[in-house]
Amino acid sequence: MHGATLSGWLLVVLCAATGVYCLLRMRACAGEERRAAGGEALMGLGMAVMALPATVVAQPGWSWAVYAAVFGGAALFGLAGAARRGGHHLHHLVGSLAMLYMAVAMAAPVAQGAHSGHATGTAGGIPVLTGGLLLYYTVYVLRAGARLAPAPSALPKTGPVPVPVAGGPGPAWAHRPELTLVCRLSMALATVAMLVTL
Repeated sequence: MHGATLSGWLLVVLCAATGVYCLLRMRACAGEERRAAGGEALMGLGMAVMALPATVVAQPGWSWAVYAAVFGGAALFGLAGAARRGGHHLHHLVGSLAMLYMAVAMAAPVAQGAHSGHATGTAGGIPVLTGGLLLYYTVYVLRAGARLAPAPSALPKTGPVPVPVAGGPGPAWAHRPELTLVCRLSMALATVAMLVTL
């Protein structure tokens, strides 16, 4: 969230691209998958805005309270989903709580009179909580990365490439589990980067 301008912009681009992909996936899916894509789109686009380099775009002090409210609402929604269905909703809940935590940590210096937690470098959080979130997301990134690596038996064989059937339920790219996993992996990596700079 504070640091080199180039790395900040790269983080913004990664999160925005992930958020836009999730919005497109949300339009092409239905039911539970649609709700998950919507939550991921909110996370990606929210992270993109939060990661804007303060040396280029000075965010108003009240913006951190807005982020905290948005991600607090997402956390309540994630809590309801995790209570009903568990599974990946628990990860959404942790993600929303992590974003809420970062927004509150960045708002604290603003409330104490600093112009921006980014610019002053006074932002911080609770080291134990930051460390716990870093551990969670590091394990998540490693597990997701391992799931993306193809097993030797899963490597493509020569032969005809299957073509999606026209008129199927939404675009073929919207139903590719590896793209969804890449989306989640990207957001987890961005969260690690944001937590490290907190």
